[in-house]
Parts: sequence; structure tokens; C-alpha cells
Amino acid sequence: MKRVIVGITGASGVIYGIRTVEELKARGCEVHLVLTKNAVKVMHEETSATPEYLENLVDSVYSNSDLTAPIASGSFKADGMVIVPCSMATLSEIAYGISRSLISRAALVTLKENRKLVLVPRETPLTSIHLLNMLKLSRAGAVILPAMPAFYIKPETVNDLVNFVVGKILDQLGIKHELYRRYRDFEERKR
Repeated sequence: MKRVIVGITGASGVIYGIRTVEELKARGCEVHLVLTKNAVKVMHEETSATPEYLENLVDSVYSNSDLTAPIASGSFKADGMVIVPCSMATLSEIAYGISRSLISRAALVTLKENRKLVLVPRETPLTSIHLLNMLKLSRAGAVILPAMPAFYIKPETVNDLVNFVVGKILDQLGIKHELYRRYRDFEERKR
């Protein structure tokens, strides 16, 4: 069983975080969740889900202000961490090594322990400041996985687009899934 830390920030696209938690739990993962206050606000604006719904799915929930939580320590063994969606403010904190919140502290711990850190920024357009911060984090070992769904899957619903991004997140964590058809599947069908 994989142990994964999931941080959900206040960027638009909170559905990606909700679906990531659902899919991790559906595959038997142990999930440790941090929801920011702004994530809760966005959740109410963009979805019908509630924080209680997510809290009932996961194994542990932490306040983003609790820097003494177990996930703030390198001795807490996790297989990886995903911040989905990742606000530019959170991404900037991590890029500059600022441990102002539990999410940024846990992300920095994940990097220093050479564990998988997946950041799913959801912002457009991007400034050169955003791009430089992403480059800095990529060079430090983080995976930058923008919420950019593919259209070769021939999506019919918004859920198809969301599942593609969530599937890419699971790929990075080494978790098997069938959330979208692989490109090769389309090539083989053409023959």
C-alpha cells in the first residue's frame, strides 16, 4: 500500500484534487490530506463536494497551520506528495524554501528526502516569475505537471478531461490505473 500526502490549495481546479483523493483511495492508498482555507472556499464555488466528504475518505487530515504534524518531518515515511491544484503562492513558497505552511513544509521535506513531489499548477497565462519558479523546482527534483488535459483521448465530458490529468498524476506515483486510454492504444486501432 502506498502512502501519499495530498495538498489541495486555493487555485481554481479543486476538482483535480478531489478526484485524485478518490482515485488514490480506490486503489488502496493511505492518504494524508491538507486542505487550505482558500481550497475550501474554491470547493464551495466550483463543486458540490464538501471538506467533510474528503475528510471521510482519507486516513488523516491536518490543518495547514500545524507545522508540528507528522508529515512535517522527514521521519514520516511517504511514497510521495501531490499538491493539486497548486497555487502560484504555494509554488513560490516551495521554490524559495519558505516553510510558512504545512503544505510548503511537507513539500520541502519531500524534496530533501528525495521522494516524489508532484506539483499541479492551474494558472494561465504564466509570467516569467511563475516559469522561473517552476524551473527552479524542476531542477530541485519536483515534477511539474500542469493541469493540461489531452484531446487525443476524444473526451466526451469534463470528467474525461479531469480523469486524464488525474491519471497522469497516478502515473508519476507509479500507481496503475485505466483512467484514460494510452496513445499507443489509438495507434494500434488504426492498423
